[in-house]
Amino acid sequence: MSRRQTLPDSTGHFGPFGGKFVPETVMGALSELERAYAKARQDPEFRREFHRLLQNYAGRPTPLYDAKRLGKQFGGLCVYLKREDLLHTGAHKINNALGQALLAVRMGKKRLIAETGAGQHGVATATAAALFGLSCEVFMGEDDIERQNLNVVRMRLLGARVSPVRTGTRTLKDACNEAIRNWVTTVRTSHYCIGSVVGPHPYPLLVRDFQSVIGQEARRQILQETGRLPDLLIACVGGGSNAIGLFHAFANDRSVRCIGVEAGGNRLSPGHHAATLLKGRPGVLHGSYSLLLQDRYGQVLPTASIAAGLDYPGVGPEHAYYKLTRRAQYVAVTDRKALEACRLLARTEGILPALEPAHAIAYLENLAPRLKRRTVVILGLSGRGDKDAQTMAEHLGG
Repeated sequence: MSRRQTLPDSTGHFGPFGGKFVPETVMGALSELERAYAKARQDPEFRREFHRLLQNYAGRPTPLYDAKRLGKQFGGLCVYLKREDLLHTGAHKINNALGQALLAVRMGKKRLIAETGAGQHGVATATAAALFGLSCEVFMGEDDIERQNLNVVRMRLLGARVSPVRTGTRTLKDACNEAIRNWVTTVRTSHYCIGSVVGPHPYPLLVRDFQSVIGQEARRQILQETGRLPDLLIACVGGGSNAIGLFHAFANDRSVRCIGVEAGGNRLSPGHHAATLLKGRPGVLHGSYSLLLQDRYGQVLPTASIAAGLDYPGVGPEHAYYKLTRRAQYVAVTDRKALEACRLLARTEGILPALEPAHAIAYLENLAPRLKRRTVVILGLSGRGDKDAQTMAEHLGG
């Protein structure tokens, strides 16, 4: 096994990225979590229970769907959609939420805390909390509450308390800030269920592990379908959990190209996008050393994206490492192109994607003329578009 697949190291670093940069008050909780997860991942009973929940509750395995009409539209590509949108709650987030809730119960915690942008992680955490009989509080930016109101209703119906965040840009970054502040004061009874491969060690590791089922399934499925590995993997990147979940199983396969697609917003100038891997510089955000969008004085810049789940100024340290080592390429797509891609997939395949994975669809459309016919592509369709239907209607009409 190569060194890449053994990362992070014992201190939680992916090369220079990762680690722990948190207040002393939560170091004990992180150490407790690290010890609990180290034991759990070696425990056959924990693994069996997790995979039982993924299969019987979440609905795994998800299909690898041969999108023939979309492939024809893209000049004869073989496009396979990894259908995480078909999972219970409508997105890949349930994989991680179930794993962390199971771990929280193992540690004797009674309460889950979460941050959410698009609301999918909030819904998944509220769902897992209800399943295990835990209380749940979800922090969500006021702007995101307005544009993702359907998911707010779902969280409340599931019994979660949704706490609006009115500071800063009132989006995902500020929701993370408030969740961390709350966790500092309740670490003895609460588990902070981070929704992406961000934050201090061991979160990037454990979230990646819980999401790696995406790539493991996709690898088996594409070999069964085509008899070979894909030429290209492509997925959207905000914090980066669905992309790492897909990429990780292919990390050692250098013939498989990986592309992560970020939110280009209106344009790639400060305050108008969330393309951290393209425009970010190294720094510390929410407990981890990675790339982030910041000004010359180190202040975090505001972000903008029509996709609430990508509207974040940081990125997971493993993605920063993939960029550093050139294992993956990172690009950006504008709001307008993502919106058009939603309509394209809906009208060619009868599948309405969320705005987040629509960024990947849009970039594949742009890339297609430079690819050979019959190129085999796996695209991570990380969530469904119900939550974004009103936004799409406002911008596209209808």
